[in-house]
Amino acid sequence: MFTGLIQDIGVVERVIPGGMTDVWIRTALGARDFALGESIAVDGACLTVVERGGDSFRVQAAPETLRRTTLGGAGPGSRVNLERALALGDRLGGHLVSGHVDAVSEVLETRPEGGSWVMLFRLPPELAPFFIEKGSVAIDGISLTVNSVGPDRFGVQLIPETQERTTLRAKAVGERVNLEADMIGKYVARLVSLRQGPGGGLSEAVIKAAGFGG
Repeated sequence: MFTGLIQDIGVVERVIPGGMTDVWIRTALGARDFALGESIAVDGACLTVVERGGDSFRVQAAPETLRRTTLGGAGPGSRVNLERALALGDRLGGHLVSGHVDAVSEVLETRPEGGSWVMLFRLPPELAPFFIEKGSVAIDGISLTVNSVGPDRFGVQLIPETQERTTLRAKAVGERVNLEADMIGKYVARLVSLRQGPGGGLSEAVIKAAGFGG
């Protein structure tokens, strides 16, 4: 479990393809103190530390992980957002993030607004029911507030701190990102869908009737 508050921008050192793809990542988080088997979010994907040495650590990515996330395109020099797993008793400064990527999206538009940086992303149809204005989303592992929602897109604003401490500000139009919809929204949607009964399904009207959305 994570919070979506990025702790470091790591740099991929080596990618070793195979049945399981090995990825070595350099970080300032003190990799030598990582516990073998602990979870770490890499661009929002929950992976397991299997080796560490010096200021680097190794994780393994299964074929499914490479298919369902942007990690399949990572190579030496790639910068990735890192967050160690939430410890019981830690402050929950972002929102509950599982590290299970729901979909890959891409940047549609970027522009400055005041000191912030506005970014619009494609909204996959299967995730649309879980997005509401002022709700939460994890983009490449970063906890962000959804500022606008359209039929096929959504927008966020990056404050200067987020621009400085994550990789998102550097993403250009067309670049791909990992999305994880709000966990609470997914559970609510599932519950409402079950209450509707067979064939009832989930719609925008049903979500609004449950008290969500504008």
